[in-house]
Amino acid sequence: MSASGGTKAIMAALAANAGIALAKFAGFLFTGSSSMLAESVHSLADTSNQGLLLLGQKQSRRRATPEHPFGFGRERYFYSFIVALMLFTLGSAFAVYEGIEKVLHPEPLRTPLVAVIILVVAISLEGYSFVTAMRESKKIKGSVSWWGFIRQSRTPELPVVLLEDSGALLGLAFALAGVGLSVLTGNPVWDGIGTLAIGVLLGVIAIILIVEMKSLLIGEGATETELRTIVAELVSSPVQRVIHIRTLYLGPDELLVAAKLALTPKLTAGEVARAIDEAEARVRAKVPSARLIYLEPDLDRELTS
Repeated sequence: MSASGGTKAIMAALAANAGIALAKFAGFLFTGSSSMLAESVHSLADTSNQGLLLLGQKQSRRRATPEHPFGFGRERYFYSFIVALMLFTLGSAFAVYEGIEKVLHPEPLRTPLVAVIILVVAISLEGYSFVTAMRESKKIKGSVSWWGFIRQSRTPELPVVLLEDSGALLGLAFALAGVGLSVLTGNPVWDGIGTLAIGVLLGVIAIILIVEMKSLLIGEGATETELRTIVAELVSSPVQRVIHIRTLYLGPDELLVAAKLALTPKLTAGEVARAIDEAEARVRAKVPSARLIYLEPDLDRELTS
């Protein structure tokens, strides 16, 4: 579900951002608004980002090789990290630079009505992309808050698209405010201030994404809820307790589980094998992402000593 849902959200964002970028560039050429230019670059960066996310999904589906025996699931984390860097460099840095330039050297806007119309249309298109991303995210979000989903999700594309679309909608509001205040006050400095606000906003979003994607690249284990479920499913006669356990997400849909289990003493080899098989089956039934499970049987030294 996470892969298909992520792809649907990415495609909606790609279509919306490509159309918005063209409209904004046209608006900038008509009006000379720095807010429009900053938003144009923002949408162009977002369009490129969606392409990178799709590339990451495609690369992650490659078969495992002797050199990469656990496959290429983390490709999705890598490309999401690149997306965060691009959002920071192409989006935030450019908008901040352009905003400072326009504040220091303000220029009057030409045909601002065109900019307003384009921004209103862009808000509608971004809203469609945002609603699509929210709808797909709800399928896997569960009961956690939206912020908790962004922090805890092991599926990188949906949090990236959610934050991008949120930033895009707020950025469009800043651009609309900058253009509107420039017209109402007759002072084009407001356009530059709106551009600066867009740059700061994109910078904050990019830093959040960089931190989260870095954590996924380094390697994150099961969530607290998943870990409690796994331990609970492992413990069942003749498994007395879990001595220790390690988990690691090899990709958004593939969790590695390694554990040492204390088994009832004096079991035959066949009974041990059956206990291990049954424990694996219980875990997979409750946590489908736990595809690779390695269980080591042992005696409970605390009880036998």
